[in-house]
Amino acid sequence: MPMATSGRLDIFATVQPGLEPLLLDEVRELGWTAAKAQPGGISFEGGWPDVWRANLLLRGAGRVLVRIGAFRAEHLAQLDKRSRQLPWAEFIPDGRRVRVEATCRKSRIYHSGAAAERIEKSLRLATAAVRGDVDDLRVFVRIDQNICTVSIDTSGELLHKRGYKHDVGKAPLRETQAALFLRACGYNGAEPVLDPMCGSGTIVLEAAEIAKGLAPGRGRSFAFENLRGFDPSLWGQMKQEIASAEIVSDQRFRGYDRDEGVVAASTSNAERAGLSSITSFNKQNISNLECPEGPAGLVLVNPPYGARIGEGHALSSLYQTLGRRLKEEFSGWRAGIITSEERLAKATGLPFSEIGPPVPHGPLRIRLYRTATL
Repeated sequence: MPMATSGRLDIFATVQPGLEPLLLDEVRELGWTAAKAQPGGISFEGGWPDVWRANLLLRGAGRVLVRIGAFRAEHLAQLDKRSRQLPWAEFIPDGRRVRVEATCRKSRIYHSGAAAERIEKSLRLATAAVRGDVDDLRVFVRIDQNICTVSIDTSGELLHKRGYKHDVGKAPLRETQAALFLRACGYNGAEPVLDPMCGSGTIVLEAAEIAKGLAPGRGRSFAFENLRGFDPSLWGQMKQEIASAEIVSDQRFRGYDRDEGVVAASTSNAERAGLSSITSFNKQNISNLECPEGPAGLVLVNPPYGARIGEGHALSSLYQTLGRRLKEEFSGWRAGIITSEERLAKATGLPFSEIGPPVPHGPLRIRLYRTATL
C-alpha cells in the first residue's frame, strides 16, 4: 500500500546503528517532536519543505529518504504487480536518470538484482525514467521478511560530505559521527573544544559550525532538487533565512597534530568552511599538550587505534601520555576518547563516567569513552 503522497511524506533520516538516540534528540530539537527512533534511523512526517530542511540542517544523519510505499511480496511477479501501484509519477519527473538498489533479507525473494530490475521496470513505465550509472536519483528497495519498503533518496551524496573538506587524512572520522559524538559529550556550542590529534580537523570544524549556527548542508547540492515538488525560489528563501540567523561566537576551537601536512590541510578546510576566525590548527606532539587560556570546555579526540593506523602495543604509551597530560593540564574540562580498543581507552587512566555503544567505522566498531569534569 502507498505510504506517501505529495502532500504528506513519510521521512526517514538514516544513521549508523548505535547512534539512533542521539539523532532522535537532534531531530526533535529541530522541531519534529513526534519523531520516532527505528533501527538504523529516525522516522517523522512532513511536507517537501521538511525534507529540504532536514537535508540542510541535520548534522548526524547519513541520508534523508522519503518512503513511498511498503507491501508484502513473496515472489517476483507479486513484486512486479504491487510496485506498479506505487505513486512514482508524484515524485520522479519524466526522463530522469534513476538507479535502483535492492537488498533482500530473510525473504522468499532473495535475488537483489532481480528485485531491482522489477522495480526499475515499474518506475520506467510510470515516469519514462532512464537507467544510468551517473544518476540524478536513487531508489532504495529493502525486502525484509517478505515486506518490501521502497524509498527515494533525497540527499544524493552522503550528508557527511559537507562540501568544504577537500583535504582528508587517514582513517577520517565522518562529520556526522563527529557531530553526534559532540552531542553525546553534552556540547551545545557554548564552550571551547580542543582536539589534540585533529587529523583533517573534522571534530574542531563541526564544533565551530555548531557554535556559529551554520547549516551543515549550506555548501552543497541535494538530490531533491531533481524531484517533483521542488521549488527553487522557496528553497533559496529557506537557505537565506537560515544563513541570516548565524551566531556571533567568541569561543575558540583548536586542533593540534604532529604532522605538519595535516595541520596545513585542516587550516585549508577551515578557510573553505568560513571558520578561520574562530579556529586554529598548529603542529604539536601530544607530550607537549597544554591547557589554553580561557574558559574550560571539552577535549574530544579520535586517536589512532591498533587495527587502523598504529601498531598494536606501541599505541599504549601514546594513550598513557594523552591521559597524563589531560589529568595534569585540563582541570575543569571534560574529555571524550573515541577508540575501538577498550584496553587503549583504559591505558589513559582517565575516570570514564560513561561508555557509549559500539558504532560501525569501516571494518571496526568504535565507542565514545567520556569523562565528567576532570
